[in-house]
Amino acid sequence: MTFQVSKDDGLFYRQTLFDQAKRVVIKVGSAVLTNDNGLDLAIIATIARQVSFLQSTGREVILVSSGAVAAGRKRLGIVKTPHEELKVKQALAATGQGLLMQAYEQAFSELEQPVAQVLLTHADLSNRGRYLNVRNTILTLFEFGVVPIINENDTVSAEELRFSDNDTLGALMTNMIGADMFIILTDVDSLYTGNPSTDATARPIYTVASITREIEKMAGNATSALGTGGMMAKIRAAKMVAACGGCSFIGPGKHPEILKALFSGELIGTFFLPGHGKINRRKHWIAYVLKPQGVLVVDDGARRALIEQGKSLLPSGITAIRGSFPVGAPVQCLDLEGTVVAAGLSNYGSGDLERIRGRKTREIAGILGRKDHDEVIHRDNLVLMVGEGQHPRGALQQEHFAS
Repeated sequence: MTFQVSKDDGLFYRQTLFDQAKRVVIKVGSAVLTNDNGLDLAIIATIARQVSFLQSTGREVILVSSGAVAAGRKRLGIVKTPHEELKVKQALAATGQGLLMQAYEQAFSELEQPVAQVLLTHADLSNRGRYLNVRNTILTLFEFGVVPIINENDTVSAEELRFSDNDTLGALMTNMIGADMFIILTDVDSLYTGNPSTDATARPIYTVASITREIEKMAGNATSALGTGGMMAKIRAAKMVAACGGCSFIGPGKHPEILKALFSGELIGTFFLPGHGKINRRKHWIAYVLKPQGVLVVDDGARRALIEQGKSLLPSGITAIRGSFPVGAPVQCLDLEGTVVAAGLSNYGSGDLERIRGRKTREIAGILGRKDHDEVIHRDNLVLMVGEGQHPRGALQQEHFAS
């Protein structure tokens, strides 16, 4: 079913959600923060002024900022190469992070707004205890009226443990602290129905009720000059936030007074409505923070049991195991067509699963010499990955407004 959002409905949803947002995460990309001379201090000052304005309205704001690598590159005069080594990027980040924070500190101090630097690696979030410590620190900074400025600690992040981009980091922060809204400021003004540089019929999409495959395909219509994310990463981030009941915005970071324009109701950029359901924080951690260490392929019966009946995953429904992983590892469940249907924590390691897959629960003890659990993944440790982000008023659609 396809649902067409009317202009009036779209404006109503957007403005209502902006009015109700009390906790906001704002991610600013490298393409917004930098120019040919390195960091764009005028833009940084403008962003600081607008963030301080939101703080003054009683909202709590987190700023997720890119720009360290770009700032370091300009400072050291290092030309970007197609296959740049990780150690080079780490050195650039180490050089540029101080410049970035110096610029923010100066801009915010002129407004008497205290800020704090928070540098994170994926390991800080994949460990449950450290994850909660990060959350508690940010909430305490809110109590002190401080704006946390968050970036990945690129200097120490190993390639396999990195966040894929700061869009993902921003979405994780949004869900971690239960923020109402995730705002992504970039050099692309909105999501379009086609490539506006080659398609004269391309129109901006102002409101997205649900992120479908159709919308994901449209993400290829936009390109950015800098940064690692791209529009697809931003769409994935918005989908993560929608799954936890939040809304997102993607729009032009260099638009004059962009944040004030948004919160005052100006129709600009692309707005993503919250999803129909809302998973709890622990299941969000399992589904979106932890990196899968293996894959379980499930048959059609198991797929139906998981999706339609809310059941746990039993060994009888598993047809194949991919990867080597221990007990308690995060894994993904794929159906026979290769679609990810669920994520969860496995009660058995891959070696034992190879022996019991396709077998009945009553056979586990005879095969392994013990039975630790009836379920391979208990439903309390399982998160469905199909259908998340669906809005109660229908499957997607978009508003196409001619300017």
